[in-house]
Amino acid sequence: MTATGKAFFGYTGAGAQKSSFPMSDTLSRFHFQAVPDRHRPALLWFTGLSGAGKTTLATALQQELIRSHVPVVLLDGDDLRNGLCSDLGFSREDRSENIRRITEVAALFLKEGYVVCVAAIAPYLRDRQAARARIGNDYYLEIFVKCDLQICERRDVKGLYRKERSGQLSNLTGKGSPYEEPYKPDLTIPTDSVTLETGLEMLRVLLRDRQVLYRSNLPYTI
Repeated sequence: MTATGKAFFGYTGAGAQKSSFPMSDTLSRFHFQAVPDRHRPALLWFTGLSGAGKTTLATALQQELIRSHVPVVLLDGDDLRNGLCSDLGFSREDRSENIRRITEVAALFLKEGYVVCVAAIAPYLRDRQAARARIGNDYYLEIFVKCDLQICERRDVKGLYRKERSGQLSNLTGKGSPYEEPYKPDLTIPTDSVTLETGLEMLRVLLRDRQVLYRSNLPYTI
């Protein structure tokens, strides 16, 4: 395993602040449903730079949970940007509204007993803190998908960094727009130095330690 990103993807070469958007406090009053002896609802928010591996990890976990008959949904930031949030741009205010909407959609699934995987950059600390406050600390798990910017640029799965260099794209997170790393994430997965399977195992351990999964047939290798 090296810091080139090859081990993870197989590619070569490579403190609380006031919320910026209003959040109600009603969610904590709902009783989240859980399947007896199997799981309880939880939101896993995968945050990190573009190309870090958020969607890759979230999709792999989603597939494992489906095979284990755990109700799970994946909310991908790019998909939501093309639909529910297609009216939003990339200003500070619009980025905050994007996160607020994703959080509200996740809350609806949580109320029905789902495990929700969100793969979205969510670059600002206070927006992620607001999402945690909205969902509740017992249900919100922040996964920092950590990867060196240069490796993300080399991966460039979506071509965003190439567009940024050519001047076609401005305000790209990590380049023209800031990314504020999590202060105390529930889990950090360094995808520039671990394999996908290792990242999945770290997620399995987290889900068991936080009792999101009770009696689970997910593989356990540690």
